[in-house]
Amino acid sequence: MASRFINFKVIANVVGGLIIITGALMALSIPISFFFDGTDLISLCVSSVSTVGVGVLLKILTRNNKNDEVKKRDGYLIVALGWLSMTLFGSLPYVFSGSIPHYSDAFFETISGLTTTGATILEDIEAMPKGILFWRSMTQWIGGMGIIVLTIAILPLLGVGGMELFASEAPGPTKDKIHPRIKETAKRLWIIYFSLTVLQCILLMFAGMDFYDAINHSLTTMSTGGFSTKQASVAHFDTPIIQYIIIVFMFIAGTNFTLLYFGVKLKFKKFWENDEFKWYLGAVAALTFIIVGVLYLHNLQDSSFEENFRAVLFQVVSVITTTGYATTDFTTWGSFVTFIFFLLLFTGASAGSTSGGMKLVRIILLMKNGFLEFKRRLHPNAIVPVTLNRQSVPPKIIYNLLAFVFFYLFMFVTGSIVMTFLGVDFMEALSAVATSIGNVGPGIGKLGPSYTFYHLPDAAKWVLAFLMLLGRLELFTIAILFTPYFWRRN
Repeated sequence: MASRFINFKVIANVVGGLIIITGALMALSIPISFFFDGTDLISLCVSSVSTVGVGVLLKILTRNNKNDEVKKRDGYLIVALGWLSMTLFGSLPYVFSGSIPHYSDAFFETISGLTTTGATILEDIEAMPKGILFWRSMTQWIGGMGIIVLTIAILPLLGVGGMELFASEAPGPTKDKIHPRIKETAKRLWIIYFSLTVLQCILLMFAGMDFYDAINHSLTTMSTGGFSTKQASVAHFDTPIIQYIIIVFMFIAGTNFTLLYFGVKLKFKKFWENDEFKWYLGAVAALTFIIVGVLYLHNLQDSSFEENFRAVLFQVVSVITTTGYATTDFTTWGSFVTFIFFLLLFTGASAGSTSGGMKLVRIILLMKNGFLEFKRRLHPNAIVPVTLNRQSVPPKIIYNLLAFVFFYLFMFVTGSIVMTFLGVDFMEALSAVATSIGNVGPGIGKLGPSYTFYHLPDAAKWVLAFLMLLGRLELFTIAILFTPYFWRRN
């Protein structure tokens, strides 16, 4: 019997499993709401039960698929439909509780959470019910490493091979394997992710945060998401030790998780053999030094050296890892510094981390290939390969890289054109598109760290929501669904 072109039954079955997990994790907000005597308790219960119920129904209707395989096309559809379904159901607590009654805003806030973008429409975060805020933070933690990897690692819901799913979902172009079996790889990644989240929560509590704020900020730091329980973000906690702890964990979250696994195994040599990590560490150090120097050169500092250094370091790490926390508004540091941060909206941190953006490894390879082109022109018959970590990079990877960067910039330009067409100010449109497709959160101008996305037109919010999902899933995972090639049998 010939295999099906696209197996919608197995797709619906897996998506049903993802919806069940979403509802189950949503239920974790219920005890938080109960403890704080929240007005959102019934809304969270109804949302969780409804979500699990729909997921169970989908599983029942599409059962008996044990011998079905997840093909490449199925994998792409599962990832896209899975994230869309999680967003649709994840927005229910906001709507049912009345916390975000307008659905466009609720959808925007949910997809901003699941894609770990951190852009928000909330203008009075402290007024939100505690259970809803916890669910808001949980959406980022779920999205940090990917709900699909969580499914493969924890619950044997698929009953099918998971390699195609992992290839579509795993963040960044890294080929290192922690373990040859994908299920074991995912499990190890999530153990590290969970352990670091718990460790940060403990340290923040020792530093003076209460448990509620500590767990929320730990969830959104390790996911490089940036949602805070305070309208002023981390600036609310004007305690150096708290800010330094968050800086360290943001940096860790922006590191390739394969390297973190080797670090757990005490194989620290792997860090210094990794070109991307050295560039990552060097970029943070260099940019911090440059910006601190600019502040003193132009007399823009308004406090002690340590406070200025901490503020600069915090913002550099926050933006390069696409976390999006803020302790100050960097757009007040002059146009030169603002432009540096605008460029950082595109970069991201390491491949294989929870950060967004292009990822540093792509930028490194692009730069190396560009410089080597001069040598190739002088020696046209010579074979001059691009190297990374002392190994030659296959030409196919370079071609894929060039295609990715082209499409990234193409979507940035196209998105900016659409936003201006919708009536958004030119610079605001550039900032909104850059921060959305890079999954950073705050932008510049009226979308900077001191502002929200609430004032944007609904149509603009839907465009940005699409760009968030596009950027979170490495562009091609979503874009390929809009090509005729995907829907052709051959």
